[in-house]
Parts: sequence; C-alpha cells; structure tokens
Amino acid sequence: MKPLFPLAAASLLIVSAAQAQTRTVTGQVVSADKAEALPGVTVVVKGTTNGASTDTEGNFTVQVADKQEATLIVSYLGYARQELVVRPDQTRVEIKLAPETASLEDVVVIGYGTVKKRDLTGAVTSVKGEEVTKLPVTTITEALQGKIPGADISRANGYAGQGASIRIRGNRSIANPGSSNNVLYIVDGVQNVNAADIDPNDVQSIEVLKDASSTSIYGSRGANGVIIITTKRGATGKPKINFNAYSGITKVAGYGEFMSGPEWVDFRREAFRAAGTWNSPADDAVAFTPQQREAIANQEYINWPDQLLHTGMQQNYQVGLSGGSENTKVYFSLGYYDEKGLMKLDRFKRYTTRANIDQTVNKWLKVGVQTQLAYINNDIRRDPFNLASQAIPLGRAYDDEGRLNFRLLGSTQINPLADEQPGVYDRNTKTNRFTAAAYVELTPLDGLSFRSMFAANYATSEAGNFFGLNTIDGAGNRSQASITNNQSRNLSWENILTYKKDVGDHSLTLTGVGSHLVFVNTSSFAGGQNQVLPSQSFYNLGAANQNPFFGSGYTRNNLISFAGRVNYSWKGRYLLTFTTRADGSSKLAPGQKWAYFPSAGLGWRLIDESFMQGLKFMTELKLRGSYGVSGNDGINPYGTQNSLTATQFAYLDANAAPTYTISPTIGNQDLTWEKTYTTDVGVDFGFFDNRLTGTVDYYDAQTRDLIFPYTLPAFTGVTTVNRNIGRTRNRGWEVSLTSQNLRGESLSWSTTLTYARNRETIVELPNGNVIADDYRNSLIVGQPAQVYYDYVKTGIWQLGEEAEAAQYGAGVFQPGDIKVADISGPDGVPDGRITAADRRVIGSRVPKWTGGLSNDVRYKGFDLNMLLVARVGQWISSDYYAKYSRTGNVNGARVDYWTPENPTNEYPRPHATRTLSYITTLTEREASWAKVRNVTLGYTISKGVVGKAKIDNVRVYVSGRNLYTLSNLKDFDPEGEGVIDRPLNRAYVVGLNVGF
Repeated sequence: MKPLFPLAAASLLIVSAAQAQTRTVTGQVVSADKAEALPGVTVVVKGTTNGASTDTEGNFTVQVADKQEATLIVSYLGYARQELVVRPDQTRVEIKLAPETASLEDVVVIGYGTVKKRDLTGAVTSVKGEEVTKLPVTTITEALQGKIPGADISRANGYAGQGASIRIRGNRSIANPGSSNNVLYIVDGVQNVNAADIDPNDVQSIEVLKDASSTSIYGSRGANGVIIITTKRGATGKPKINFNAYSGITKVAGYGEFMSGPEWVDFRREAFRAAGTWNSPADDAVAFTPQQREAIANQEYINWPDQLLHTGMQQNYQVGLSGGSENTKVYFSLGYYDEKGLMKLDRFKRYTTRANIDQTVNKWLKVGVQTQLAYINNDIRRDPFNLASQAIPLGRAYDDEGRLNFRLLGSTQINPLADEQPGVYDRNTKTNRFTAAAYVELTPLDGLSFRSMFAANYATSEAGNFFGLNTIDGAGNRSQASITNNQSRNLSWENILTYKKDVGDHSLTLTGVGSHLVFVNTSSFAGGQNQVLPSQSFYNLGAANQNPFFGSGYTRNNLISFAGRVNYSWKGRYLLTFTTRADGSSKLAPGQKWAYFPSAGLGWRLIDESFMQGLKFMTELKLRGSYGVSGNDGINPYGTQNSLTATQFAYLDANAAPTYTISPTIGNQDLTWEKTYTTDVGVDFGFFDNRLTGTVDYYDAQTRDLIFPYTLPAFTGVTTVNRNIGRTRNRGWEVSLTSQNLRGESLSWSTTLTYARNRETIVELPNGNVIADDYRNSLIVGQPAQVYYDYVKTGIWQLGEEAEAAQYGAGVFQPGDIKVADISGPDGVPDGRITAADRRVIGSRVPKWTGGLSNDVRYKGFDLNMLLVARVGQWISSDYYAKYSRTGNVNGARVDYWTPENPTNEYPRPHATRTLSYITTLTEREASWAKVRNVTLGYTISKGVVGKAKIDNVRVYVSGRNLYTLSNLKDFDPEGEGVIDRPLNRAYVVGLNVGF
C-alpha cells in the first residue's frame, strides 16, 4: 500500500496547483436589440479549447488563466461574432450580441479574394444565406429571383427537379442565346460546380458580380456575369446541429384549355358547313366516322390533358453539423430532395453530402479540403401533351375490361395514356457528380499569403430509354432500348498570391493568379430494336436484336490564364481597382488563342468628405465607376478546324463502302475572341441612419467580333462556318432600395425593391441588316437577338370585304381567313401583294424591365415574408395558340373562331378543305406578368420553452409558391411561355427548422 500514497499525494498537489492557476468567470449573454437572454451561445477562451454554452437564461461559466488578461470569443447563429477582453481582476461580464445586419464593414467575396463592402468599386450584389433559405426552393438560382437587380430569372419548365434560368444584364452573344450567355458559378473558389447540386441550407453567402471591374479577373469565363457561392464552414465551439425539412403538394399553375367533346363536334361541323357539305346533324356522316358518331350519341367525351395531370409532391430534408476548435473546423451536411411531378413517370430524387474541413497547422500554414457529392435519380416522362392536345375528345380511354384503347375510335391516333401502362415505358437517368478540392495556404510574412488549390469535378450519367410496342414512340410498330453514357472530368489548378499592406492613410492589396483548367468529355451510346422481353427494359441490349446502333465521342480543351489585380485606397475615401487577365484557349486556332482582358474601377466615398458632415440625414454616399473588357470563346472544341465525317458510298450497283467527307461545318483559322467592353457608373447611398439604403447603376456593354455559325451557299458543299460577324450592345439601369419601415423591439418591417431595365440591340451584321431563318430566329440590326419577325395580323377578313380581298388575287383571301397587312413592296410602298417584304418585328422575348418587391415582417415570434416579382414587356410565341387545326381532323385550343354568326377578329373560320396561311401570326402575344412568387408565415418557439430540452431554436412555417399571377394572358401561366409540354406548378408546403 505504501507506493500508492506518494501517487495520491502527487495528484493532489497537481490538482491544487492547477486550480491555483485559474479563476472562474461568469456572465450573461443577451440580444442587443431586444435585451432577451440567448441560450445556446458559444463562449470560448481564445487560444484554447476551453469553452461553454449559455443556459436557458443566457448564463455561462468558464475558467480563465488567473491574474492574466483573457479574450472570450462569443458566437451565435444570426448574430455578429464578438471578441471580449476580460481584465486580470474581472470575474463577471455582461455581453450584448448584435444581430447580423448588412453594414459597410461586412466582407464581400469577390474573385480570388474578399473586400469590405465599403471598399467595393464594382457592381456586386450580396445575398446572405438566411435570405436563400427563407423560401423552400429547389435550387439556389430560384432563391435569387427578385433580389438581384439586373438578373432576369424565370422558370419555364415544370418537370420534377427543374430549376430556374438566369441572365445577367441580358444576352450579349447571338450564336446560341440559350447557352453562350450562361453565367459562371464559383463554389468555394472552384469553377464549373453545378449549382443545382447545392442544398440551399449549405449556403453562407452569394455574391453576384455584374460589371467588368468585378468579373474581368475571370477573363473569358466571366463575360456573362459571375455568381460566387460560399458554403458554410465549421466554427470554434461546441458542435452545432441544424435540421431543416419541408414537405408539401404541387398543383398545375395554369394550363390551357382544349376543346371539349361538344365544342369539337361543333367545330368539325362548322368546318364542313364552310365547305358546303354539312347543313344539319343529319349530315354528320360526312364529318364523322361511324365510331365517332356512336360516341357522340352516347355522350362519351374525354378531356385528355386532365387525364394526364395529377397532384404532385415535394419534400426536402437536410441536416448540417458544424464545430471545431481554434485550429480545426469542420462542416458536414446530408441532404435529400424528392419531387414527384404533375404526371406519372415524372420523378426526381437528389441525394447530397458536403464536407468542409479547415486545419490551421501553425501560424504560417493552413490546409483544407472540401467535397460535394450529388447522386440524382431522375425518371423522365416523354412529352404526351402534344398528342393529348390533338387527340379527339371522344370515346373512352379504357374498354369495359379495363384494358387501354391504344387506338382511339378505330383511327390512327394513339391514346395519350399509352406510356403509363405497366412495363411498357422506362426512361431513367442516373447522375453522379463529385467535386473535391484541396488547398494549401502559406503566410510566410505579415500581409503576404500564397494559396494553391487543386480541384476536380467528375460527373457520370447513365441515361437509359426503353419504349415498348404499344407506346407513343413505338406506335404499334417497334420497340426500342438504348443506353447513353456520358463522363466529364474538369480539373483546375489555381495559385493565388496576395500581399496586403497599410501605411498611414494608404491601403494596398496586390493579387496575382495563375490558373490551368482542363475539360474532358467522353460519351458512348448503344441500342437496338425489338427488345425480346419488355421486362428487361434497357438493361439487356443484346436482346434488342434488330437494327443495332452505337457510337462514341471525345472532346478536350484547356484554358490557361494569368491575372493580376491592384486594390488601393487612400484614407478609405478614394478607391482604385485595376485588373488584367490573359487567357489562352485551345479551342481557337494558332495565332488567335490568347486574349487580354483589362479593367479599372474607381470609387469615391463622398460621405467621408468634410463638406458632407453637415448633412445629418445622409449616412452613406459613394460614387463608383468602372470600365473593362471580358471575352468569350463560345464554340465547341475543334470548332476552328476542318474535320472528316464517316459515311457510306456506292456507285451504280456496287456495295456501299466506307468513306469520308468533309464535315458540314468547316474550320476557320482566322476566328478570334468575342469581346465585351463594359462601362458602369453607380452610386450607393443611405439616409436617416440607414433607414433607407440603396444602389443605382447605369451600364453600357458593347460586344464586338460576335462568334456566329454563318450559313454558306449550297454550292460550296458545306453548310456553315464559325465567323466573327458583328456587334451587339446592352445598356440599362438597375435600382435596389431597402427601407426599414419599423424597427421596434417586438415589431419590425423591412421592404426591398429591385428594378432593372435593359435594352439589347444588334448594332452590326455582315451583308446587310437582316439575317432571317424563320419568324422565331431572325437577326435584325437595331433589334434584340431574340425577336419575332413575321407578318402583321390585322384581324379576319369579314363579310363585305370580298372586293378588297380580291385585290390580292382571286381566291387568295375570303371572309373567315386571316388578314395580314400589306406594308411594303420592293420599292418600299404597299404593292397589293403579300410577300416577305411585308414582315415586321412583332415583339421581342427580352423583357423591357424586371422587378421584385420583398416584405419581411416580424412580430414577437412570428415572421412573414412576401415576395412579388414582375417581368414586363416581353413577347412569346405560344405553342398553345398554334394548336388550331382548320379542318378539325384533330383537336385544338379552345379559341374564339370566326363564323358568319360570330364575326370575330381572333381566329379564322374552320374549313374542311381550305388550307390555313399565316398561322404563326396567331401565336405571338405580349406576355407581361407579375406574380405573388412566395408567401411564407413562420413561428419561432420561445427560447425559454425549447431551451429546457437543450434545443437552441425551433421554427415552423407554412409556405406557398407561385400563388397568383396577374397577366393579360388568362389561358396559362405566362412564365412558361405557353409551351404546352411543360406546365408549371404551384406548391404548398409545411416546414421545420431546428437547431441544437
């Protein structure tokens, strides 16, 4: 027993010595705005892992070094982080945490760095993570709608999992407006990450870079704007767990009505009456088949679109864990999103996981990794609506035995429900997208840092497609099975050298960047017809033993870049940013690969000038101006090279032999970069202690050397060549205003208004001022790139106008036909003929202005958010309005058509034998709209209640999306542009947010 005594004595001495070296500090943490106790606040002694969390009354106790000064780090979600110094003799502290609010000291993420909001010289809009999660949305882009002036965001597709599209300050390129004007997404410094894979609950902040001063650091990659997404990182203190979930239903938001059975019968009879072969129901034999007449007699009518549309479902679950010590910080999350669309066989499931780890090794070395994995399982429905909109609304979908009537009433028309039958149709795409990045950050000297990051984006997709014999595609003739595999590997290595130095009134930041991006894409496909066992779907292609087909593809391109930036300020009052970047693209020809993109931005903080100090009502005023160049190498890899295409050739009766021909698109070794030169002037202001804040920007962006696939004469033997053909110009205004209407402790109310007006014009085209393909794809000098160039419908020829109609030729027009304007002949004046010279610009798909209005109201534990958005001045060419068959052989849209008894000017008269000219003029409509995009009502349970269960916060909410639309178009949701195969939805969800 003796040996134990010395050990026990030594232990007691060590404990006593330790106790003698520390002292106890107690305190309470309350909110600065409401003076309420804050439970669950993390309090850590700086430089140690020693810390505590406040109880339900906001109280805490920590041990600090005795007789020494200590610093407490206090952090809490939704409140500004605070560091508090405790004196050597102090044992009690009272801490007031201020809510996080936008301030001039907020740090804004810009390209390859950060800057305080007060020092910005470019047009940058910042959105915090809590703004993103206010709305239960599918993708991050949807959450930005109405919040970013100059960002035109809309959702035109209602299929499961589909997000919104975005354009920043309009379209610059004209080669392919749908893709060549896409913005660049940067996620935690990594390019080419698919933003749709990111759970909105993982977002810390989003910055939208719009002018050349802010985007030119990305050179050709940033020509169409940049969206920088920063995800959440770990924080010092005890682990924090957040659980977020919502679930609800979706309904169709607005879908055009088609003729009912009786309406179609009347239409068909009128068509034959106009042809002179029908006078009464006794003549129905000339207009209807025996099966159709039987269905009419039995009043067997059916609405096919209604048979296809059902109630959908959405649910989303996410759990996030963050924590760490002073040296190690970890954030980890898991997410699951599931949406069942408005139709059967339309389903989207997304599984995501993210891990961000940051490790401080010592004072001069920091390392970290970040990973994101997304797995998507998407069942995709083949469009049945084009068929359903034309299917005759007579008969029954199923027979008396419950079997599908594949052919409708003995005709060739296929039942639109054919693909919904068990085992006959399967179209599924499984996608894996993995992003991994590792960085090393060195700070060898004070103010000098070097960061090297290697990132890899790897994506694979397997798209299988099977349709059986009795399906819409099979049409009773064939079955087919196929698989397409795609892989993309995008690698990036970026090195960033940053030096910061403050000397007196001077502040300088120098940034240098070296970047190497590699893009590799491979693809393969295989398939065949006559799948022996339909139950094998596309999983056994060997059993599809007829007409096999297969192929593969490969592309690769590199982008090497060098960039430098200088940020300088004097007295924090006069600001300068200068940037230059050089990009080398392997897609362009030798001698054309490199381009240079400089920019400069100036800022003047007038509010800090002495002559402004007497204006007490003004709390912020800054002028900004910038000019710069960005670029675009918007062609496919190898697009400047000549290539060969394999084909078969036979002469007389000889067997075909493999040979090669020149590809339809020939190379152009002179093709150079498309460049945009942008000027931006802006002002940031605040009044009445920032009760009213805002920004106003004017910009002018001129794009030169537009890259365009120019059509060549047929005698050349090829079809197109990529050329630099002309110039475009975008200019407009952007306004953002935020007012703090009420700032009470129990009641607060804030309003944010955004407005943007953009004018797109084509300034120059080669060989004249019009390149016209068809009425939807024409390029005209002085107009936007997306216009409708068509004949001008002035109405319908009426009774009594026969003589005027005859002037255009005998039998060309008669009462009931579409009347179009005779505007101009070859000599520029009306010539009594309707020719191509009579076409005019009807309207543009580009809106005249977009806007958003958001209101946030808080009353005690309740919060209410209402978001309104508007898109005004754009035109559409609607598929719905084109669903008009003059003969009545098929069904069509429910419209107001001409008859002698109903002399309308809307739609022409049905006619069984007369063709219909100028039908495209029926489709073009002005389609302005304003929407109640979202209304969310939430309630946060008192911390005093949930704190007893060791829960930091609990919020429940109900939300409605796409609730109401104001528009002159009443037939469908105009945001979907009247495309009948992708109806938009309206959602109603219930959600829960819990923090531990």
